[in-house]
Amino acid sequence: MKSPNLVHVGLPTNFKAAPFANPVHTDILRQLEADIDAVTLDGKDVPVKLRVNRSIFVPLAKWSMVMTGNYRCVMPGAARPIRDAVHGDLDASAEIYGWVDALVRDLGASPDDQVPFEKYARAAESLLKPSSAARAIDAGVRRIERVDKLVQKVAAARGMQHDAVDAIVALVDAKLSANQGQLRAG
Repeated sequence: MKSPNLVHVGLPTNFKAAPFANPVHTDILRQLEADIDAVTLDGKDVPVKLRVNRSIFVPLAKWSMVMTGNYRCVMPGAARPIRDAVHGDLDASAEIYGWVDALVRDLGASPDDQVPFEKYARAAESLLKPSSAARAIDAGVRRIERVDKLVQKVAAARGMQHDAVDAIVALVDAKLSANQGQLRAG
């Protein structure tokens, strides 16, 4: 049996980090960035990089992606691939993505901090597996990282709400609750 905490990287990706207030701490991140860039496996670059950015909002660019794809992999039945979550209803995906982007801009991000939906949608075409969050839920875990709920709560604090985001959170809540119930019953 595979570990439910296994993270599969389907595409080369960059983990984006914001700078710390203390430049000494940011220098540590920059050293990690350089060290990771230097790593090779079998003579090839590793597909995951760390990128330190100037904007504190760059890491929030992932919110649109995970809300549009990763958490929408969670289904009442079995999880679906990210590609299907995004491309199954491209108009709905664009709407969710744009709404989350607007939330992040409302927090102070610049459009330059964000990834355009079209670029994300093209990348999602090759994501043929469900997200790690959806796979973990299907494997029976009781808790996962809840970016979906974070987005919902931050939006609510700013007077924003989106029905599709609420539906995503409700479905993830229900699936995790069912997993907790199975644990108690077992």
